[in-house]
Amino acid sequence: MVTRKSPTDIPQLDLLGDAYARPAEVHRLFLALIPDESVRARLAAAADTLKIQCPELRARWVNPARYHATLHFLGDHSMLQPDIVAAAKAAADSIRMAPFEWTLDHAAGFHGRQPPCVLRSSLVPEPLQRLWQDLRRALLLAGQGGHLERTFTPHVTLAYSHAVLLQSTAIGPVMWQVDQLALVHRVTGRSNHEVLACWPLWRA
Repeated sequence: MVTRKSPTDIPQLDLLGDAYARPAEVHRLFLALIPDESVRARLAAAADTLKIQCPELRARWVNPARYHATLHFLGDHSMLQPDIVAAAKAAADSIRMAPFEWTLDHAAGFHGRQPPCVLRSSLVPEPLQRLWQDLRRALLLAGQGGHLERTFTPHVTLAYSHAVLLQSTAIGPVMWQVDQLALVHRVTGRSNHEVLACWPLWRA
């Protein structure tokens, strides 16, 4: 089920009067969970089902190669910042916990100019919440608290809709065995992201 939102704003003109001027390159960093190939395939299948069930979304669908669940956003920057990368790596390297299962069981929408269509879980597993909290604490100690959120709504974005908000819709459950986290670098305008480093959750 979908509900229609108000029309998007008219693009703001730049100083030369061009609404479509090419933006400056932006380097985005975040710590995330990256699905393995089997989970990625099940997420893509869920997206295919939504395409059939909700054609009115007229959505821009995310390339399955870019599926992820963000844990902590580390900011947009004019260039890749080595000090932030080093702090994020140190924070991630401090994490020790057993792998756990996360079940995504419904699709929903978030408010926005292009409302994201996401997969979520009815029950957030305690280890996932603890992973977010432990990483947040480590990033704060590393001096990287400027962009950190105070709350956590774990999700995987499948698409960006055009002025339509997806209401909660049950899907066939996607079970994800979470056993590693990653530091991801993405440059706006490029189709893929770069995984700078990965850490298994449990290390000796």
